[in-house]
Amino acid sequence: MRRSLVLAFASALSTATAQVYQGFNYGSVDANNAPMTQQDYENQFNTAKRLQGTSGFFTSARLFTTIQAGTTNSPIEAIPAAIATNTKLLLGIFLSSTDEAFNNEQTALRSAIGQYGPAFVELVIGISVGSEDLYRISPTGIENMSNPGEGPDAVVRRINAVRATIAGTAMSEKPVGHVDTWTAFVNSSNSAVIDACDFIGTDAYPYYQNTQANSIENGAALFFDAYNATVAVSRGKPVWITETGWPVSGPTQNQAVPSLANAQTYWDQVGCRVFGQVPTFWYTFRDAYPNTPSPSFGVVGSFLSAKPLYDLSCSGDSSAASSPASSAPLSSRATGSSSQPTGPELSTTLPSGPATTAPSVTPSIPNTVPAVDTVMIYTTLATRPVTYTSGTETMTSMTTSPAVVTSTHGNTLATVASAPTHPSPSSPAKSCPTDLSGDFEFPHLIVPVDQSHPDTAANTGFNGHFSPTISTIFNFDLPSSLEGRTCSLEFLLPQRESLQTSNYTLSGTGGINVTRLLAPADSATTYNNQPAVNVTVGAIPDLQAGTSYTLGTGGCFVGTRIGYKVSATGSLDLNYFQDYHPAPIGLYITVC
Repeated sequence: MRRSLVLAFASALSTATAQVYQGFNYGSVDANNAPMTQQDYENQFNTAKRLQGTSGFFTSARLFTTIQAGTTNSPIEAIPAAIATNTKLLLGIFLSSTDEAFNNEQTALRSAIGQYGPAFVELVIGISVGSEDLYRISPTGIENMSNPGEGPDAVVRRINAVRATIAGTAMSEKPVGHVDTWTAFVNSSNSAVIDACDFIGTDAYPYYQNTQANSIENGAALFFDAYNATVAVSRGKPVWITETGWPVSGPTQNQAVPSLANAQTYWDQVGCRVFGQVPTFWYTFRDAYPNTPSPSFGVVGSFLSAKPLYDLSCSGDSSAASSPASSAPLSSRATGSSSQPTGPELSTTLPSGPATTAPSVTPSIPNTVPAVDTVMIYTTLATRPVTYTSGTETMTSMTTSPAVVTSTHGNTLATVASAPTHPSPSSPAKSCPTDLSGDFEFPHLIVPVDQSHPDTAANTGFNGHFSPTISTIFNFDLPSSLEGRTCSLEFLLPQRESLQTSNYTLSGTGGINVTRLLAPADSATTYNNQPAVNVTVGAIPDLQAGTSYTLGTGGCFVGTRIGYKVSATGSLDLNYFQDYHPAPIGLYITVC
């Protein structure tokens, strides 16, 4: 659906005892609507804490429902996963349905309190009653067929019902609020909802503001305008950022173009200015498993990995927009130790517009950002809602420190860890070597496709060629004897002087994107008839000679022929003869 922007900005930041929570949104099913399990949630929660460049500060999760998918009213398995991983929870109660469905949400909440007790309660930072329900009955929501919504009276009634449910329990002092778009909150007809809330969660997506100038250059300004407008009508209530992000792939919305580069810019100019300042739940951690949605917002791809699709270290420019106004601190209902901020200094200047009644707060955030000494290897895109259970690419996250390989440059690469194709929930992850010292598979077909000659079939060859107009498709045939083993997709580019039977030319700057296709290529494949993309496997933003790159690790696709397409980014032009001896060069699958 098209979203009229709003973000959930949770401001628990005015006192030294207020916790500034930082996390991602997590769905209840995967992209194929398979229920998420406790192990799935544990894998994702643990991986989020290990995301490179974030210093381990993504330790919270926002949920949309309390009910485990596939059941009537059993508590969602994200709860025991949060207990096992010490992950804070912003609980969600789904509203826009029948009274019976809402009562089931209440039953699941009561059951969770009784079943898991203090270990659960102490992790809850708040309860969101509903998500974008007011938006869905607005003219914009109806136009975009956003499914049934709720009016303000119904939302208030159900907020009060949830308070009655938790009254007299250990959960009674937890803040109760509502999540919606900023356009819903600034609509005065919905003011009763604000009055009924302990906090407000706002969702804002400049990408979807397609009636405005919404290019990435204006993205941060649009976001902070939306947030500040919400603060201005919040009556001093804390405003949390519950959803925002920029897609890495998908259709263009007016001037808003999805891409890794634009998602990086939005993270730097929005995320890095609010992290550590206000409770923020980014959209999203992973939405591309087992299929990639359109648009896709995930910071990691279909291979579950601590290596994000783009740099999350907050080392880029974060100054290109107005800053958010500060909203009121959260009451004593949600207190805890102060979290370590991760972004650059955030001013509290409110841009021109309606005055806010919220008290002024000037949080202190250092200008330094965590250092990142690893080469970023990016693995695939995403689907909504986030999930991770069934399909042909089931992965598990690393439960120990990732394996490290060293290139001839001495750069360290934390490899993507995963499990066999159909692992048990507790299957350990492991990675494969990048030096072809063990078992490996050579591509059985190499076919270039040229955009400047779209109907010309180049036939098969031995050269990989990646340029602004030429991509190359590689077919692999993995024998059934590899069933149950782990495969890694590797790209190796040695120094030219180490080659004896091969050579390459390299010019320009940039990197490569690698996608898995819906079908393999053949000798008649052209640019115009090439197979469609199934999923993006990985990206190397800055390809350097003398380096080995792990693009992804998972169960081997045995008994089938797979096609991978490699395309250049920027002005890069690489043409090489694929060979494995004495110094391997090109795209390979290693097996372990």
